Amino acid sequence: MKKTVYLIIFSLMLIQNNWAQQVSKTSNKNSISINENHPKSQKVSEILKEFVQNGCPGASIAILDDNGWWLHSAGLASLEANEPMTDNHLHYLQSVAKTYMAVAVLKLYETGKLQLENPITKHLDSHVSQMIQRADEITVRMLLNHTSGIPEYNFDPDYATTLLQHPETVFKSEDYITYIKGKNLDFEPGSRYSYRNTNYVLLSMIVDNITGGHGDFIRTQVFEPLHLKSTYYQISPEKLKDEKLPNSYWDRYSNGILEDVSFLQQQNVAHMVGDDGIVTSTQEAILFLKGLLEGELLKEATLKEMMTWVMRNEKPAYGLGLAHNEVAGERFYGHSGGGLGAGCELRYFPDKHLYMFIAINIGTVTESPLHLKLIEIRERLYQSLLE
Repeated sequence: MKKTVYLIIFSLMLIQNNWAQQVSKTSNKNSISINENHPKSQKVSEILKEFVQNGCPGASIAILDDNGWWLHSAGLASLEANEPMTDNHLHYLQSVAKTYMAVAVLKLYETGKLQLENPITKHLDSHVSQMIQRADEITVRMLLNHTSGIPEYNFDPDYATTLLQHPETVFKSEDYITYIKGKNLDFEPGSRYSYRNTNYVLLSMIVDNITGGHGDFIRTQVFEPLHLKSTYYQISPEKLKDEKLPNSYWDRYSNGILEDVSFLQQQNVAHMVGDDGIVTSTQEAILFLKGLLEGELLKEATLKEMMTWVMRNEKPAYGLGLAHNEVAGERFYGHSGGGLGAGCELRYFPDKHLYMFIAINIGTVTESPLHLKLIEIRERLYQSLLE
């Protein structure tokens, strides 16, 4: 894997000033109409500029509220090629893909193909169930709301070593489960909430066994009903065709130096199952969440089930593939995602009638001195959006 190292130099980041404005503010892929005079546009565009000036290569945002749609991008999709980030770039959803996976499971629930209280042993191959301690006590619901107690596969050093040293490795669904084979549960099934990617790998395997292929099922049950033409799962050059992904950057050594890890990022995401693996445009990310919350994908009763929250620190935290939290004093529903070379947040603030999605092409899953300033800027972003 070719590795290119770039120092985070303030003057280089200022290049983005010439490219922050897009050639066209109307998407070629969707019929949405952009409000050029959106009241949040000036403040938010200035804040995106700050992201770039403080070490984030590029950022894109989409907003939908009572004032309509507004899209904006700043900085660079590629430092090497001086390529600007645009509103037409696709972005890695990372763990936001769990919400899509949960919808697929709930579609099967609606048609009676599974019950949420079924033990997972009912839907998994026996040799897979045998890898999981007390599998007969763990239900489908516990996988969906992260109360299963099943360990995290990516905490295993062997997984991290394989991923980083052999990024060309093609992982299969079962491969991820082998990393937790025979390990004790982290806690009693159903006793508390603790976020684990492993839960959603297992959900993908359950949907495989019922439908013959969870990827095709997500496409037909989620992408197609919402007419998401620029949303892809388990990516490949053939699938993406003329679509463009930004390069991905990682502060590997937490020293403020960015490394191009695009190959590693793409390879990793291409083989993720259930817990990750989707790329999409900023506007289609919002169209998904909007379609979900407005009843275009699930029945009203099922959506209510999805929004039955488990508690953490006496506050609602997570439903069935959907998170609940607060920022700047405002509650929201949605999900966030982070990877070695990307990060994003998809949120709906019901009291403000505001949908928003923001994506960046710098890794968010390891510590970096760059993150401290970016976190502070992020807080001001939300304050500006919600004031």
